[in-house]
Amino acid sequence: MSSLVFCGTPHFAVPTLERLVHAGFEVRLVVTQPDRPRGRGLVLAPSPVKQSALALNLPITQPESIKNNDEFRAQLTALTPEAIIVVGYGRIIPHWMIALPRFGNINLHASLLPKYRGAAPIQWAIARGESMTGVTTMRIDAGLDTGDILLQKEIAIEPTDTSETLAPTLAAIGADLVVETLRGLQADTVRPQQQDDEKATLAPILKKEDGRIDFHFAAREICNRLRGFQPWPGASTTFRGKNLHVWEAEVSQKTIPPGELLVGGDLLFVGCGGNSLALLEVQPEGKKHMAIRDFVHGYRPQTGEKMGS
Repeated sequence: MSSLVFCGTPHFAVPTLERLVHAGFEVRLVVTQPDRPRGRGLVLAPSPVKQSALALNLPITQPESIKNNDEFRAQLTALTPEAIIVVGYGRIIPHWMIALPRFGNINLHASLLPKYRGAAPIQWAIARGESMTGVTTMRIDAGLDTGDILLQKEIAIEPTDTSETLAPTLAAIGADLVVETLRGLQADTVRPQQQDDEKATLAPILKKEDGRIDFHFAAREICNRLRGFQPWPGASTTFRGKNLHVWEAEVSQKTIPPGELLVGGDLLFVGCGGNSLALLEVQPEGKKHMAIRDFVHGYRPQTGEKMGS
């Protein structure tokens, strides 16, 4: 293709941008969100995509909004891109932009659509105990991840995977899939497939309260949510009136009432719906991460005490 525009912001989008350039595609413009204040000093920091684009010596624009931005619209129209690639850009693509390029706006989505439409597909796939996931390239339409599927690639979710370990793998696989999709569109070998809306599931943006542990859930479900919701919102509860973040836990077959503790030497178990959790690594409010042995020795929890409200 003679020209592409790339829209993206997070780390997940960087492999696709780099793969497109290294595969010989002409990326005529990179669109990313404005620099945002980060860190304790709230210093303006560029997005990961901007950092990559600078290293690749690509032209960059960072509009605050794109829907009714005449200057941005004129800029894109003048470029006459054959395709616009969108990976985690973080803005709704307006109709004028959807209609602009010959091959459409092609989105890389981190799920096997129509499953897990929405902002957090990796996190929710793990949290809901899926054993498989993947990436999809699709043509953006006016809906939320509802456009026609172009290509898909499936991979297994390992029992030890978290959202932090799975995301880079999906980003790398997705980068190759975007290149394969563009070459297939050029060669007219990719056949768009309409999504089956009846099979759709949602992966809504995560909220702080999603990380609050409900000990009436099964231990396996709590473990899955703990893995899926790293690093944020994580998994937390309360102990003796203060917040307690749970970083690592595993399923135990001990039968304990939900939220109730059982201390066994250096081990600590908490009851769940039907079984229990063995806590492995926690972080009390205002403290550092600690192994459960250190927590047991330092805080001396007692069998029969409660976690959570």
